[in-house]
Amino acid sequence: MGKFRAPCLFVLLSLAVLVTARPKAGPEQKCKSGPVDLVFLIDSSRSVRPHEFETMRKFMIDILDTLDIGLNATRVGVVQYSSQVRSEFSLKTHAKLDSMVKGINQIIPLAQGTMTGLAIRYVMNEAFTAAAGDRPKVPNVAVIVTDGRPQDRVAEVAAEAREKGIEIYAVGVARADMTSLRAMASPPFEDHVFLVESFDLIHQFGLQFQDKLCGMDLCLESDHGCEHICESSPGSYQCLCLPGYTLNEDGKTCTAIDLCAEGKHNCEQICVSSPGSFTCDCNKGYKLNDDKRSCSMIDFCSFGNHSCDHECVSVLNGYHCRCNQGFRLLDDGKTCQAIDLCAEGKHDCEQICISAPGVFSCDCNKGFKLNQDKKTCTNMDMCNTVEHGCEHQCVNTPGSYYCVCPEGQLLQEDGKSCGTCKSANIDLVLLIDGSKSVRPQNFELVKKFVNQVVDSLDVSAHGTRVGLVQYSSRVRTEFSLNTFHTAEEIKAAVMKVDYMEKGTMTGLALKHMLENSFSEAEGARPASRNIPRVGLVFTDGRSQDDITEYAKKAKEAGITMYAVGVGKAVEDELREIASDPVEKHFYYTTDFSAISTIAENLKLNVCPEESLGEIEVKDPCACESLVEFQQATMSSLEQITQKLAGMTVRLEQLENQLLSRK
Repeated sequence: MGKFRAPCLFVLLSLAVLVTARPKAGPEQKCKSGPVDLVFLIDSSRSVRPHEFETMRKFMIDILDTLDIGLNATRVGVVQYSSQVRSEFSLKTHAKLDSMVKGINQIIPLAQGTMTGLAIRYVMNEAFTAAAGDRPKVPNVAVIVTDGRPQDRVAEVAAEAREKGIEIYAVGVARADMTSLRAMASPPFEDHVFLVESFDLIHQFGLQFQDKLCGMDLCLESDHGCEHICESSPGSYQCLCLPGYTLNEDGKTCTAIDLCAEGKHNCEQICVSSPGSFTCDCNKGYKLNDDKRSCSMIDFCSFGNHSCDHECVSVLNGYHCRCNQGFRLLDDGKTCQAIDLCAEGKHDCEQICISAPGVFSCDCNKGFKLNQDKKTCTNMDMCNTVEHGCEHQCVNTPGSYYCVCPEGQLLQEDGKSCGTCKSANIDLVLLIDGSKSVRPQNFELVKKFVNQVVDSLDVSAHGTRVGLVQYSSRVRTEFSLNTFHTAEEIKAAVMKVDYMEKGTMTGLALKHMLENSFSEAEGARPASRNIPRVGLVFTDGRSQDDITEYAKKAKEAGITMYAVGVGKAVEDELREIASDPVEKHFYYTTDFSAISTIAENLKLNVCPEESLGEIEVKDPCACESLVEFQQATMSSLEQITQKLAGMTVRLEQLENQLLSRK
């Protein structure tokens, strides 16, 4: 609903006078009052006689004839009321005057009571709505024509309508109550309340507004000569200037008000004038502050294009570079070079000088420690001052140390741990069959078999890593390669493994091992480190799925595969799983009780001299073996001969000493 008021709207009611006091307006004489949404609210109670209603009908048509009717100009709706309210047509019903007049002529009076308050509420809630054709931002005008006292309350509902932006004109005829008219109308009452003695005189109320509404606009229809603004008034006009200008003595032209020239500004440096106003500016090298009045020197460094190595210092209209302490500015004026006191020999360190820009600190070579004077160095006991990690014994050397092992054990490749053999580090994943055919008591033997294998390994985070996977109809990782780092932890975890039962999906287990168990996420070391990857499959029966694809893929991925079968295990499947040569990677026994023997013979390339399945057993009578034996024997004899010669010389010396004493 619109909330705009039309000044006297534009007292539309006065238009009736154009019929009685002036010749009828042609199309070119229409009052151009601008867009208006106008609703007539007419009293058709039984007190309005038929000829009086016809006068009211003609009154509305005469007013419409003076207006610029159209959906984009003035829209008109008509509502009649008595004891009930009826909309004859809404604001959007008619776009042309002819159809609107036809609609008014077809109105049939209700001829009942006078419920004016009810009618005003209907106009407010129904007639002035978007659904009925009301336009936003277009003035809403209601013209109430009544001949009697309302039979309901009108003051409150009329006030509510006015609050919503409806401008109300109240026209009373004959028996109408002035108090009620004033309660309904918009202020000022002298412009919005009209009372005439009879319907025949209803046109008279508009005479006083005729010239105001449809009088000549001299600003539009004359050569006024105003430079900026022409303001029209009845029968006259005046010239006005835009803000920031003043009207000259000729009453038509305008001159800009120069506040800068008049000194009416507070700019710190430069005042820039505009008509009736001003802005401030600053001299070169300065910028305007947020207060838009004062100026500050421009920080050229803040532009970020100074290229200074260290610090940029702003000056008027420019900048220069400056270096941090311990640096010197080079000839390009931007680059800073560290002052290296070590390189310039300006230090007193005994061993190592560590330079920092403009300063230095001393350090010592490996195996030495810095004394309290922070300059000289003293040899340090590495075994007692560092975490050497030696498993058995740490031995100091100048600036370093090394580890030794007890007699009968060898130092391993990590240089710290000791073992019975020189172990090769491997990543080992064991796949154990947990199918129903294994049975619980035999599954316990399988776990002991796994622990026998673990006992033959040098397990550590940097040595051999072990992972365990159990499979039946599904696959379950019991622990991955990076879960445990000692043989004791692994063996304890193995004994806690629960028996799965169900089927034998060996192919699925091989797939899981390839895609998951030997991934870096589960502890396998990167392939770039060349740590051997070994897979051991233990099964007691035929696989219920295909093993060919993933047995082949595992070996193609560089995994050395061992196959151990018991009981009903299929030899062809075991051979297909095992790496070449198959004879060295395939083991079988008919009874679970014999698998401990397999574990003893299975050394997995950890200690090759003990591995029955990993090294070739040579014939001692073969030619090559005889030559090797002969060479070794001759070498030993030469060493014995040299020792005997040394002993002979020593005996001769002792004999000579005894003879000389005699």
